[in-house]
Amino acid sequence: MIEAVIWDFGGVFTSSPFEAFARYEREKGLPENLIRRINGTNPQGNAWARFERAELDLDGFDRAFAEESRAHGHHVPGRDVIALLAGELRHEMVEALRRIRAKYKTGCITNNVPSNRMDSADGRALYVREVMALFDHVIESARIGIRKPDPRIYEMMCAALNVAPSACIFLDDLGVNLKPARAMGMHTIKVQSATQALAELEDATGLKLR
Repeated sequence: MIEAVIWDFGGVFTSSPFEAFARYEREKGLPENLIRRINGTNPQGNAWARFERAELDLDGFDRAFAEESRAHGHHVPGRDVIALLAGELRHEMVEALRRIRAKYKTGCITNNVPSNRMDSADGRALYVREVMALFDHVIESARIGIRKPDPRIYEMMCAALNVAPSACIFLDDLGVNLKPARAMGMHTIKVQSATQALAELEDATGLKLR
């Protein structure tokens, strides 16, 4: 029996940052998927991972990401990448969250960076506070120093909501983040579009979300 629905934020409640990455690459004449390749190299110890665990500040990330991009034959400042993270809000997903929370506990697990924490000035561009207020509990990687897909972050959410993993649905736009949740027993939904994700969530909960 489902007791809680846990959500990622970026790429779930907002359009995917990958769309912004692709636009930036086109505008700068960079190879397609360059930013994703940089982020996929040494994924647990690269500049992006360290920034999401708050092991680097913005200046440190700016330098470290640029250095990693040069190893790929190009120059991409880290600050440019951070500016691409804020997507367009998917209002249909917000409405689904409102309907879900009337019956289930809700949580948000977000990999973010110090400059985009919800209590930072820059974070206002990434997080909509009215949306974040709808969750019973929120976990930010930049606040706790742990990031998805570390299993501990899912365990922390289950403990905060007082639910077993098997009683949870977890939505994320990245398969690598869904894998450990699924291994723990959560029902997982990979968000590829709002329409697809909501259809799967309706099937899993039996609720009308649109």
